[in-house]
Amino acid sequence: MISLRGLRACAGMAVLGLWMTPVSALENLEFRTPGADEALADELRQSSLLIAAQNEGNNDPQELLAAANADYGRLVGTLYSEGRFGGVINIMVDGREAAGIPPLSAPDAIRTIVVTVKPGPQYNFSRTEIVPQAPGTVLPDGFAPGQPARTPVIRDSVAAVVDGWRDVGRAKASVAGQKVTANHNVKQLAVDVGIAPGPEVRFGDLLLKGGDRVRPARLRKIAGLPTGEIYSPEALELSAKRLRRTGTFKSVSLTEAETLRPGDVMDITATLTEEKPRRIGFGAEISTVEGLALSAFWLHRNLLGGAERLRLEGNVTGIGGDTGGTDYKFSARYGRPATPDADTDLYILAEVEQVNEPTYSAKTGRLGFGFDRYINDQLSVSLGLAYVYSQDTDALGTLSYHHLTLPLNATYDSRDMPLDATKGYFADVDVMPFLGVSGSESGARVAFDTRAYKAFGDEGKFVLAGRVQGGSIIGASLTGVPNDYRFYSGGGGTVRGQAYQSLGVMVNGELTGGRSFLGLSGELRAKVRESIGVVAFADFGLVGADSFGGDADTHAGAGLGLRYLTPIGPIRLDVAAPIGGTSSGAQVYVGIGQAF
Repeated sequence: MISLRGLRACAGMAVLGLWMTPVSALENLEFRTPGADEALADELRQSSLLIAAQNEGNNDPQELLAAANADYGRLVGTLYSEGRFGGVINIMVDGREAAGIPPLSAPDAIRTIVVTVKPGPQYNFSRTEIVPQAPGTVLPDGFAPGQPARTPVIRDSVAAVVDGWRDVGRAKASVAGQKVTANHNVKQLAVDVGIAPGPEVRFGDLLLKGGDRVRPARLRKIAGLPTGEIYSPEALELSAKRLRRTGTFKSVSLTEAETLRPGDVMDITATLTEEKPRRIGFGAEISTVEGLALSAFWLHRNLLGGAERLRLEGNVTGIGGDTGGTDYKFSARYGRPATPDADTDLYILAEVEQVNEPTYSAKTGRLGFGFDRYINDQLSVSLGLAYVYSQDTDALGTLSYHHLTLPLNATYDSRDMPLDATKGYFADVDVMPFLGVSGSESGARVAFDTRAYKAFGDEGKFVLAGRVQGGSIIGASLTGVPNDYRFYSGGGGTVRGQAYQSLGVMVNGELTGGRSFLGLSGELRAKVRESIGVVAFADFGLVGADSFGGDADTHAGAGLGLRYLTPIGPIRLDVAAPIGGTSSGAQVYVGIGQAF
C-alpha cells in the first residue's frame, strides 16, 4: 500500500523525469536535388546550414528552424551562381513549409526535414553592358552574350571595370546604377550596369596611426608615397610593402580616405603595429656530413628611431663533421632603409671568420658597406665596397691577401615556394672585381646559380627541377686569390655522392680549389601520398685550373631521396653514390627543404 505522501513523491519524481528527458533527435534529413548534376548537387549540399547542423549533431528545434529559413537564401545564391534563375526550393519540417512556421513558435521537436531543390534550366546572357569602361579594361571571358549567366561572372566583370578606372587614377570609381533582368520565357539574363568613374585623383598626405617609436619623417620616406602624383593602386601597395620590408612592424595597413580634399586630393592613413624592438634567437642543425652547427643572434629592429636594424650573429659549424674541422664566424650588420631613396637600403658590415676545410684553413676579416636596391617583387640588386684580409694555410704554405672588393649581385626569384618549388625560376649572379693591396693580385670573381621548376601530371604530382651553377676567376692566378675565392665540387651543395670538396685541381701534388667551376643537377620529384614524396636525382661537377675550364677534371653522383612533406617545407633524406671521381661508398644527406 502506498500512502498519499508516497504518491506525491512519486508524482514529483515523474514530473522531474519528464522535464529531464532529452529533446527527440532529428531522425531524418533528406536532401533532394532532382535534375541537378553531381557537381551542382554537391555545391548545394555544401552551402546548406541544415547539412552542417546534421554533421555537428545539432538537434535543437529552434536552431534547426533558423537554419532551414537561412537555407532558402543560401540555396538561391548557389543556384544563381550557376546561372539557374528559375529554381524552386521547398524545405518541409515535419510536413510543414519552414518559411510558414513562425520563428517564435518553433515546435518542441523536429523529427524529419525534407529539402527539395529543383534547379531549373541554366540561363544564358542576352545582354552584357557595363559602361563606361577605361581604356585597356579586360573583362572575364564568360561575360558575353550566349555564355552561362553566372552571378560570380557578373561580380567579377563589374569589379574589373571599377578596377580599370582606379588603375588610371579614378580612385573613387563606383557603380552608379544596375539593372539585371531575367526573361524566364527564353531563359536569358540581361545585365546593364552604369559606372561613375569619378574625378582623376592625386595622392595627398600620409597620415600616421601607430608606429610611434619611429620618427614620422622616416616613416614617410620609407613608405615613399608619391604625394601630388596621380593615384595608382600599385603605388599604394608598394608603399605598404616598403613599410613591411623593414621588419619593424607586425602589421601594416594603408587606407584611402572616404572623401576627397579640395583639388581631388586623397589622403592615405597608415595604421602600423610595431614588433618588439629587440629579439634574441638561437639555432642548432645537425648533418651526417657537416656535423653539428650552433648559432645565436641579437637583433634590434629600430636602433636609432628610423627603423634601422642592427644584427649581431655568431656561428659555430662543423662540430664532429667530415668537412675538415670546426668553423667560427661572428658578424655585425647595420641596415638603414630608404637610404638614399625608398627602394634602396644602406648596409654596413663587419665580420671575422675562421674556417677549417679538408684542404686548407683560413682566417678572414671583412669590413664594408653597400646598397640593396629592390627593383620589383622578384628582382633585387646590390652594390658594395669592402676591404678583405685573409690568411690562408694549405699545401702551398701560409699566404696573406689584402683586397679592396666591389661586390655586385643580382637576384631574381619567381618560385612559388622557395623550400619546395613546383614552378618558376631562380637566378643569383655575383660579380666581384677585386683590387690587390700590399702586393696581392687583382682580378674579378664571377659566380652564378640558376634553377628552374616545372610541374606536370594530375594536380602537379610530378616536378622536374634543374640547376646550373658555375663560376670563374679572371685576371688573377690560382695562388693569387684566397681559398674561399676558389671553386671546389663535391657534397650536398654541388655533387651528392662525392665527398665534400673532393674535386679541385692539383698544385705541386696537392689538392686545392680551381679557377673555374660548372655544376649540373637534375631531379624528378613525385608525390606518392599527401605527406610523402620520393626523388630521383643526378649531379655533375667540373673544376678547372684555368678561368674557362681548360684541362678540367669531372665527377658525378646519383641517388634516390625520400621527402616527408610538412607545412614549413619537406624534410629531406638523400642517399647518393659516386659516379667516377675519387670518392667511394654511399653518402647520406639530411636537411629541411629540397636540395635546391
